[in-house]
Amino acid sequence: MIILWVLLGVVGLIVVWLIATYNGLITLRNRTDEAWSDIDVQLKRRYDLIPNLVEAVKGYAGHEKEVFEKVTLARSAAINAEKGGNPAEIAKTENMLAGTLKTLFAVAENYPDLKASQNFLQLQDELSDTENKVQAARRFYNGNVRDFNTKLEKFPTNTIAGVLGFKSKQFFEIEEAAQREAPAVKF
Repeated sequence: MIILWVLLGVVGLIVVWLIATYNGLITLRNRTDEAWSDIDVQLKRRYDLIPNLVEAVKGYAGHEKEVFEKVTLARSAAINAEKGGNPAEIAKTENMLAGTLKTLFAVAENYPDLKASQNFLQLQDELSDTENKVQAARRFYNGNVRDFNTKLEKFPTNTIAGVLGFKSKQFFEIEEAAQREAPAVKF
């Protein structure tokens, strides 16, 4: 009789552990998905601001057609990558978009009237604020991915995570090594 109670106790502990592990994985997966949603919101905000910014610059620098086309193409590529949902591809296209926006701002530097335009300044501030929010959302997402992946890889959770179909998530990373380097400042 005692052996039966001990056996039931062990089985009960295993069941409680399985439930706690499963619920922990679900919680971490949902947090990671929520963090991805935060990135998505900020990227959509950025996509909405870019056409307005391009139009503001076009009014002053109409002959810079190639720059506008590159920004538009990069924006389209980023939107299409986001629909695919692959963080690596989204990161790649977002980095491309960020590069074309830098070129757009460099063009704007050549037009003093544009730099003084209230509409342009407001759009530039909003885009800068959005870029900061995207960076914060990326850090938050990557922190959640780290926690989720760590839990998936630790023993004994890894034994049941695979059976239950949990897969590791990808980090949202910079693909180009040049973007990791500090810029050179020359006077």
